[in-house]
Amino acid sequence: MSDLGALLRKAREEHGLTLEDVQETTKIRKRYLEAIESGDHSVLPGTFYLRAFVKNYCEAVGLDADEVLRLYQHEIPASVTDQIVEAVPARQPKRVQSRSSERISKLGFNVMMWSFLILIVVVVWVYFVNQKSNDPKEIDNTNITDEASPAPPSQSPDSANGGTGTTTPTATPTPTPSQSPTTLTFSSKVGKVDHYDVAPAGVVHKVEIKITGGPSWTEVRSGSNSGKAIISETAPDGSVFTYDLDQPLYINVGRADLSVISVDGVQINDGDRAGSKKIQLNPAEDTAGTESPDGSASPGDTQDTGNVEGTE
Repeated sequence: MSDLGALLRKAREEHGLTLEDVQETTKIRKRYLEAIESGDHSVLPGTFYLRAFVKNYCEAVGLDADEVLRLYQHEIPASVTDQIVEAVPARQPKRVQSRSSERISKLGFNVMMWSFLILIVVVVWVYFVNQKSNDPKEIDNTNITDEASPAPPSQSPDSANGGTGTTTPTATPTPTPSQSPTTLTFSSKVGKVDHYDVAPAGVVHKVEIKITGGPSWTEVRSGSNSGKAIISETAPDGSVFTYDLDQPLYINVGRADLSVISVDGVQINDGDRAGSKKIQLNPAEDTAGTESPDGSASPGDTQDTGNVEGTE
């Protein structure tokens, strides 16, 4: 029997306790208590359990456990370790940490893959948008029916250089600079038809009708609303019609807000409303005939023409 075992047994017997009583108090098996009293520590599972059993035994018989362990520490080998008990808790954190790292890596990989796919979709979408905006079919929708401005009359080399070459008098373009600007004068309203006088007289004016913004019914007649129909149809958007005003013209448009009527570039106020508009354009009459330098009468002077024929 060891000194530690003898001390514990003596204290138990002084308190009148049996091993069964100590077993009931400490919940330590009787055979482990007998091994502690006899000093046979090989029966115990390890040093950790030996120290715990001795401490509980001391508390059950009224001894100071810390003091007893200090005094008899030579009987409890300090080099004996319980590798089985310590190995399990040491590995558990590594497994938890490994699983956590694996989850984080997997989540990061999924996020990176989805971000890459989204980036590809965005790049493809931007590419197709740019291709559509650069399509030559949509670059310009210039109205090809617009007429080009007439080129200015060419000058002969002699007139451009100020020379006095031999040129015929008819080659000098004198009427163009002296032409008066086109004027539209509202003369009367007959029923629903607005009558306009177009001046100056003796000039063939250009009448233009443009359809913009949608289709519109367009009717043009010579002379009056009962004259010969020049056009009578639903004109599509972008249509342009031009006529020489050498006689009165009757114009009827179904949508005034989609039609632009002008004479020599001078626009007529048609009300610009979603309804029909009827206009009669009357070229001004040349009431005063003049004699040309060569002695012939002007087209508007009928009386002088008769006099010339009588002379002949």
